[in-house]
Amino acid sequence: MGSVSLKIGDGTARFKRASVCSSALNLLMLFSVVTTNLFALYAFTSSPKNHHAHLLPHTHKNISLISEQVSLILREIDSSQKKLAQMEKELLGYESIDLSSSKISSELRTFLQHHLLPLGKDSKTGITEMVASVGHSCVKSLDLLSQYMNYKVNAPCPDDWSLGQKLILSGCEPLPRRRCFAKTIPKVGLHSFPDSLWKNHSEKIYSWSGLGCKNLACLNSKKLNRDCAGCFDIISGYETQKYVKARGKNDFLIDHVLAMGNGEIRIGFDIGGGSGTFAARMADRNVTLVTATLNVDAPFNEFIAARGLFPLYLSLDHRFPFHDNVFDLVHVGNVLDVSGRPEKLEFLVFDIDRVLRAGGLFWLDNFLCSNEDKKTVLTRLIERFGYKKLKWVVGEKLNGSGKSEVYLSAVLQKPVRV
Repeated sequence: MGSVSLKIGDGTARFKRASVCSSALNLLMLFSVVTTNLFALYAFTSSPKNHHAHLLPHTHKNISLISEQVSLILREIDSSQKKLAQMEKELLGYESIDLSSSKISSELRTFLQHHLLPLGKDSKTGITEMVASVGHSCVKSLDLLSQYMNYKVNAPCPDDWSLGQKLILSGCEPLPRRRCFAKTIPKVGLHSFPDSLWKNHSEKIYSWSGLGCKNLACLNSKKLNRDCAGCFDIISGYETQKYVKARGKNDFLIDHVLAMGNGEIRIGFDIGGGSGTFAARMADRNVTLVTATLNVDAPFNEFIAARGLFPLYLSLDHRFPFHDNVFDLVHVGNVLDVSGRPEKLEFLVFDIDRVLRAGGLFWLDNFLCSNEDKKTVLTRLIERFGYKKLKWVVGEKLNGSGKSEVYLSAVLQKPVRV
């Protein structure tokens, strides 16, 4: 017997015949075998004597026995179908949102319902209705999602962007809130480009709601993450030297890396780019960068935008919203850690490879190898892609507590694949 193939999304989940939920087909075959044996049993056990006298009772008895067996088999088939459906839901990691649930807010229910296209069927695509969607993981945070969607239509949005970000960090993307007006903050006193790259702006142009710090001085006194310690100080802090002056052998200079691109680096993607300093350095060299970041503990997106750069509000659980082979360079630091989960790391590196053009550069910048296993997993994953190692440095640094830590920095060139 073969295997059962269940189409799930755009993939296929296969269950071997030895699994507890084999296939309804096998059960149907079993039903046929059992039924055949029952009829054979009836034929051999029926007595030819007094055939007419005993025919009716024997017939009723055997029909009743067969009926019981059929009912038992049908119950087994139904049970197997339910088990298969449950396994499918578990593999998907979610169940469909029940729009009749009392937990669903009216605006979320309205958003998720199908709406007919105003001009009827689209002649090119054949689509007849608009289908809205929310991320599958939103079901796991249904209470939080309903709270987020409990707003007044055509009115100002609640000042709760941190609630939306909490959903995003739980994998709930895209967010479904659509019909309210975002809070407006006057952006006065902005500097012209390129002066804006290295000048501070008024702190009043940022949204501080939901954040522990309420000014830049507070942010600069904290280590927000491994790649952002004082990273909002673009006047006198280390940000003024970053990528142009090395503090150790793992710190690559931006001009050296651009030289490896043979003058063909024009557009790039910086993943987890902090306050946008890498993009600012590239802008100084006429290279356009998109910086993907969230507002975890700081107004990263607004700060990057105030510098005249392009912020992208996106979590790493989301597929990058770019076409294949579009970037000349992808830069990433410790956000590549993705909570230490190897399967998420694999998904992320595959997506980086997808958006990077052949011959483009993948710059891995000071990735912390907290243990040998983590370094091995990453290096083996990189080797699978067949990238050319233009530069590869493993070095040690002392952390704040004086303990030595191992870091990996590399510049890799994507190969041409046939």
